[in-house]
Amino acid sequence: MDEVTFKSDTVLSDVHLYTPNQRHLMVRLNGMGQPVFLSQFKLLWSRDSWTHSGTEDSGPRDVSAQETSPARSESSRSHEDLSLQAGDGITIQEGLNVPLDEDGDLDVVRRPRAASDPNPAEPARDKVHPMILVQEEDDLLGDEEQESCPHSIIKIEHTMATPLEDVGKQVWRGALLLADYILFRRDLFQGCTALELGAGTGLASIVAATMAHTVYCTDVGTDLLTMCQRNVALNSHLAATGDGVIKVKELDWLKDDLCTDPKVPFSWSEEDINDMYDNTTVLFAAEVFYDDDLTDALFNTLSRLVHRLKNACTAILSVEKRFNFTLRHLDVTCEAYDHFRASLDSLEKLADGGLRFMVEPVEASFPQLLIYERIRQLELWKIRVEPTAPVTSDVTS
Repeated sequence: MDEVTFKSDTVLSDVHLYTPNQRHLMVRLNGMGQPVFLSQFKLLWSRDSWTHSGTEDSGPRDVSAQETSPARSESSRSHEDLSLQAGDGITIQEGLNVPLDEDGDLDVVRRPRAASDPNPAEPARDKVHPMILVQEEDDLLGDEEQESCPHSIIKIEHTMATPLEDVGKQVWRGALLLADYILFRRDLFQGCTALELGAGTGLASIVAATMAHTVYCTDVGTDLLTMCQRNVALNSHLAATGDGVIKVKELDWLKDDLCTDPKVPFSWSEEDINDMYDNTTVLFAAEVFYDDDLTDALFNTLSRLVHRLKNACTAILSVEKRFNFTLRHLDVTCEAYDHFRASLDSLEKLADGGLRFMVEPVEASFPQLLIYERIRQLELWKIRVEPTAPVTSDVTS
């Protein structure tokens, strides 16, 4: 693999670009022949914070995310000089050496001239290519650090660029925002049964399992669900901290019924179906609102599920408002987001089936516990689903 080629229909997540100078470790090719990379998200808090039922004031001290890399020591030193302050973003500590020019301005190191320059002023920048590991080496990666703080590491296998239909194999900022909120709202997830729709790599489900009793991590596609199951296995030590269980299942939004065929991978057993409908109180989804048809299917599935649940529930939805220039409008628009908001409005006005849907935005002022750019286009929406009060009429004789 000498060069990475992106086709016109390639969709690229920018999460991994926050560590551009590190070597990304390619661990395998998936069933579609796509390169799969291993990233490591580090939570810098004590083990007691994982097991504590928690209040809003007992959150973690400091969290950073970093890619797994042979040159970990240099990366770790740079991350140690960063501290996350709730609501204030990332601040640089006083000990960090900032290069300044003679006028006191920031001295920016420029990219060297092309390597074809016969007399370059300085050595040309080396190309950075993925490093391919054999399968057995996965478990050896970062063993020393994982032994010292096993409850502070989340390992995620993911792709970096895919066609639109495979975007669930990437890690998106909306999933990190949702993970932040899950960690912040431990009171909501503690000991509950939860269901994630469109789980993708399973990152949010893995975080939820540190507090929840059971998490049904659902999506569609054997290759994607297999990747998700691998991520669950890589992070089994986290779920075990709170006796949480993650069950990876297929849930196709375009079908009314759950797959119960035991010959189909990731199908549902009758026991799991009964448990899901009897005990689920939280549903969540991140970054699944990029296609109008799929958005409609998601809301239809959400409505169908909550009408079958035996308990009142809360749904948490994460979305990024993306702007695109369209030839149809000859202007910058955000059609996918507009359709999402219209679907929320329609859901709130839905008055049949004995349920009412109360929709409200969640202010993103909770602590940022993972390193990503929390841009203002990232949004969280909460939907509380409760039975409608029975209508009574006064009868006078």
